[in-house]
Amino acid sequence: MDIDAEHGKLVVMAFARTLGTLERSDCKIHYEVTGTGPRAIVFAHGLGGNHLSWFQQVAHFAPHFTCVTFAHRGFAPSSPIPGGPDPKDYAGDLAALIAHLNLTDVRIVAQSMGGWTTIEYALNRPPELKAIVLACTTGTIDPQQIDEPERARLAPWIQTEFAKVPALFARGIHPAAGERMSREQPAQHLLYRHIDDQNASLDKQTLGAKLMAARTRSPKDLNKIACPILFVVGEEDVLIPNFAADAFARVASNAKVAHIHEAGHSAYFERPKAFNAVVQKFFDEI
Repeated sequence: MDIDAEHGKLVVMAFARTLGTLERSDCKIHYEVTGTGPRAIVFAHGLGGNHLSWFQQVAHFAPHFTCVTFAHRGFAPSSPIPGGPDPKDYAGDLAALIAHLNLTDVRIVAQSMGGWTTIEYALNRPPELKAIVLACTTGTIDPQQIDEPERARLAPWIQTEFAKVPALFARGIHPAAGERMSREQPAQHLLYRHIDDQNASLDKQTLGAKLMAARTRSPKDLNKIACPILFVVGEEDVLIPNFAADAFARVASNAKVAHIHEAGHSAYFERPKAFNAVVQKFFDEI
């Protein structure tokens, strides 16, 4: 739905929507396509989400883009993977999905875990890729390799911000949603938990360890990506140091950074209006 500000009318906007399954050799990937048009946005979710996580972005962008959401392998409703998924397979799945849908003008918006998928896909320099947005993620880029002065901030950040994670869990707060969301937007926080619960049987601790083990690339590797990059950071993120993106942007000529105030690790979910605005501006500029 949308509001016609000039006439004060409630306008119902219906988008073309298709649900599908991508057959891979060892699993099935669930995807949904909303909207039509030659330009596409593919959304890659984080460890606490799935294809449902992006409802506030799809509703915003579908009038002008073909919006594709999917559930990473091992994440419901995609098929489970014995022993859990390997993040090394994510980029191949993404490439196969883009080919399956015959997308030739693609932008990717990735959050947290989706950054691993997106950076590895983008490093292959696919000609259809026009831009990537990396939200609250360093992906496979190692933040321990950033330059000063941000590098000196890592140890204090781990001791003060990342150290909050166990206490948040103990209070029933999802760290990826954040304390502020739980306090100011309890319904949003509950919805975040509901989406995360769809994958309660997935061993996320083991998967998280695999993600960290794959985070080995130098920030300079971002220069190997042929398209523009936008880092979007939540200033209250307790899972990814928000200042790492500023260090990345200094060494990557194709990158810029947008900070979202009063937002945690899932700024796209917590502050959708602000998040959508900075992404829309970025896409308009390219």
